[in-house]
Amino acid sequence: MALNVHQLHIFYTVAERGSFSAAAQTLHMTQPAVTMQVQALEERFGTKLLNRTTKKLELTEAGHRLLPQARKAVELMRDTDVLMVKFIEELKGRLQFAASLTIGEYVLPRLLGSFLRRFPEVSVNMKVMNTTEIIDAVAHQGLDFGIIEAPCDVPGFDAEPVMNDELMLVTPTDHPFAARDEVTLDEVIREPMVLREKGSGTRQIMEEELQRHGVNEDQLHVVSEFGSTGAVKSAVEAGLGLSIISVWTIKHEVALGLLKPVKIKGVSFRRQFFAVRLLSSLLPMPAAALLHDLRELSHEK
Repeated sequence: MALNVHQLHIFYTVAERGSFSAAAQTLHMTQPAVTMQVQALEERFGTKLLNRTTKKLELTEAGHRLLPQARKAVELMRDTDVLMVKFIEELKGRLQFAASLTIGEYVLPRLLGSFLRRFPEVSVNMKVMNTTEIIDAVAHQGLDFGIIEAPCDVPGFDAEPVMNDELMLVTPTDHPFAARDEVTLDEVIREPMVLREKGSGTRQIMEEELQRHGVNEDQLHVVSEFGSTGAVKSAVEAGLGLSIISVWTIKHEVALGLLKPVKIKGVSFRRQFFAVRLLSSLLPMPAAALLHDLRELSHEK
């Protein structure tokens, strides 16, 4: 019997996830089917690869020796998908993923439009969640991947930068700053500011960059804080103050002449968006194709 790469992937997933049930969830298989494939691999090698007890699953010595080889097989399959995805002409299937607030509400809906026009037989289910919820959903709810606004250092997960983002100072179009291409940081900190709430990815990026320039948040004249970017934009339009938010989120308002992005001299609020998925997972081709498009768009910007 020839060595089955699919069985190696299943074995690796069981070892990474720590149980047959968790592996079945990741692989979108039934638990008995996962068990059967691991048993077939054990029969091929003529040895036990896993010790099954009521409390936990443990690799045998043979299982420990096989694990690095199984990991290489999974990485080879993943690299092959990345290599071939650019040649896809037709796609079918279901794409299930999650995205954090800024990405899910402002970035991806525009990009998904062109993606689905190219691949009309793909159906999309996108959930909008915070980063913690996304990690949990990818781990336990069978989502293909998640896109978040900061690096992720969670055991068993891979985080790959897929898109670039930049925050900019945003003003109403009748503000004196709107007539200028650039303002100084000293000028900005004297202005009333309308910001996202503490703990948001946008607020964190802003605070970290300002600290690099010797400005603490208590030096800002913060008049309002909001839990959504939409509320922040409405407040800026209404003249409550200026803000610092993602350029992705204001494309519509800029096109309508409602808001104006302005550079702060010497200050750059840059960040990356990351795709997170389980190390043991192989993406379905619709998911691999979407991530390819996001990477390509990032290179173009």
